[in-house]
Amino acid sequence: MYKFILKRLLMVIPLLLGVVIIVFSIVNMIPGDPGRIILGASAEQSAVDQLNHELGYDQPFAMRLVNYIKGVVTQFEFGNSYTSSKPVVREIAANFRYTFKFTVMGTLLYVLLGIPLGVMSAVKQYSAGDNIVRIMAMFIASFPGFWMGMLGVLFFSLKLDWLPSNGVETWRHYILPVAVFGITQSAGLLRLTRTTMLEAIRQDYVRTARAKGASERTVIWKHAFRNAMLPLIMTVGVSFGSMLGGTVLLESIFSMPGLGSLALTAIRSKDIPLVMATTIFLASIFCLMVLLVDIVSAFADPRVRAKYTS
Repeated sequence: MYKFILKRLLMVIPLLLGVVIIVFSIVNMIPGDPGRIILGASAEQSAVDQLNHELGYDQPFAMRLVNYIKGVVTQFEFGNSYTSSKPVVREIAANFRYTFKFTVMGTLLYVLLGIPLGVMSAVKQYSAGDNIVRIMAMFIASFPGFWMGMLGVLFFSLKLDWLPSNGVETWRHYILPVAVFGITQSAGLLRLTRTTMLEAIRQDYVRTARAKGASERTVIWKHAFRNAMLPLIMTVGVSFGSMLGGTVLLESIFSMPGLGSLALTAIRSKDIPLVMATTIFLASIFCLMVLLVDIVSAFADPRVRAKYTS
């Protein structure tokens, strides 16, 4: 297993390096320069040129890229934001806690909704409950998340005045965005769970367990679900990593601080240090989640354990 984990860790290094090169290249293609962004449109050109020289923006692109990678690797230095003049690490830390809390609660909700309903739908195939669950899943999946968010704000906040529509001051502010996030994401997980469970239930080992007199609960949860959970682990883990940076629409609808909104604002203002630091952080989190998913899947799948066990 140590070889398996080491192999996955080594794969992260070229992936992050590729992300840095691609994002750094794209950001530097955007018109404008940091000196003009920091000093404003009314600043003299000489002052702008002087600031660009101090920031190293007048150097060739390759040299700026190498210096940036060297500063990140050797000194863990990501620079200061062009717009706020604060260290970008502090900016990310201030916004990440909101995104992380929101993503964790939303993931728990969509797992608690998607997996049990998917198992029930597979076990009771073609029943009235199965038909209702499938119709609800297709109905929810057909509407985008931002539309559901705006509908929730209109109904529960403006019409009924039950829940706040923006902010993160209290736990009540999280109810509506988490509910929208969890319900919209649960539709895909429900259909995946139903499909994998139907495949597992039709296997020979399930029929053998039933022939030996095992209870239906044991057959479903110990035998069928245990083998069907591998693709579910992969889906939930990868989705969690991608959701940390993909909640910008809901953060905008509910006026919530977070990494998505921070990255979008940084791109609009061409805040290169903040864009780069946010991208590297999100890419690292995503790679870490994929690594954890691979490790959990390896422990859950005896075929992977046997491959890396001498």
